[in-house]
Amino acid sequence: MVSITLEHVSKSFGPEDGEQRGRVPAVQNVSLKVNEGQVLAILGPSGCGKSTLLRLAAGLIKPDSGRVLYDHDDLQEVPLMERGIGMVFQDRALVPHWTSRQNVGFFLSIRKREEEVPEKLKQIAKITGIGLDVLLERKPGQLSGGEQQRVSIARALSRDLRVLFFDEPFANLDAKYRTEARVELRRLMNAFPVTSIYVTHDQVEAVALSHRIAIMRDGQLEQLGTYQDLRDNPVNTFIATFVGTPIMNLFKGHADDGAWRGENFGPFPIRRDLPPQHPVTMGIRPEYVRLTEDGVYGVVEETIPFYAERHHLVTVHLAGERWSLVTPLDQPVEWGATIRCALDPERLLYFDTATGQRIG
Repeated sequence: MVSITLEHVSKSFGPEDGEQRGRVPAVQNVSLKVNEGQVLAILGPSGCGKSTLLRLAAGLIKPDSGRVLYDHDDLQEVPLMERGIGMVFQDRALVPHWTSRQNVGFFLSIRKREEEVPEKLKQIAKITGIGLDVLLERKPGQLSGGEQQRVSIARALSRDLRVLFFDEPFANLDAKYRTEARVELRRLMNAFPVTSIYVTHDQVEAVALSHRIAIMRDGQLEQLGTYQDLRDNPVNTFIATFVGTPIMNLFKGHADDGAWRGENFGPFPIRRDLPPQHPVTMGIRPEYVRLTEDGVYGVVEETIPFYAERHHLVTVHLAGERWSLVTPLDQPVEWGATIRCALDPERLLYFDTATGQRIG
């Protein structure tokens, strides 16, 4: 295993004539480190550059600037045969005219180590509880999408791995199999620990499979940390509304003389060094909004039950503002009812309205 370090890596796509005009930046000045044996999830909206970043880290494409290090070695100077990279793609990338056994054993076969294939498959099948043996004599066209992905993962694990990359491996699978696949993959990653980068748009997947999560937007790294860090301490309003379900409530307002005031809520204490009437957005998670007898009025416009979580997600509105709160499942709130809400003052976060950046 190795650590993976990206130092000020950038990549653009477009005309190859050396001119910057017409080129589209995909990754912009990203620096991060994946420690040995850890799994980093890269999360972000479509088109944010997360797959490009993974391909840069894997050496599939070269950065325009910056460099990728495996331990202390520049990846471009490490011979291909010595990189020890395994990859699992969204489209599986299996050789269609080979049987699953040939696909899984390709790495060992070209190194004249075919005798190791059965034992490797036995280990993988035992850990996942999946009878891979029934799939091995079939070709990819004879397998379901879930079965093909199992074979693809087994192929990646059959190598002499130093690092492992996943590019949205379960994106094309139905919800039921995705849940099963996460459990199977978690078992495999516990049994075969290896430094990994996992690209996904699914927050549940990122939390279940990774140690830390990197959030990207428009080719840039917005924040890196554990899921709890990202959820509770977002650096800007993008992270605040992107990470966590349900999303954070945001209220426009202003700061003046050490107090924040909005349309419906406030005053709440805030730092005193801000300019008078400075526009500030206040944020709070729905679970920290509570029903009270003397709070701010709101009219219920939607209530959604979440049976597994044992709560309702209630949306209310007043004076042009909408916000959500969580209520117990056994205390239903009716549509159209007028309720009163209060905010937990210990859970308020503040952001500069113009820039979206967190105000400490």
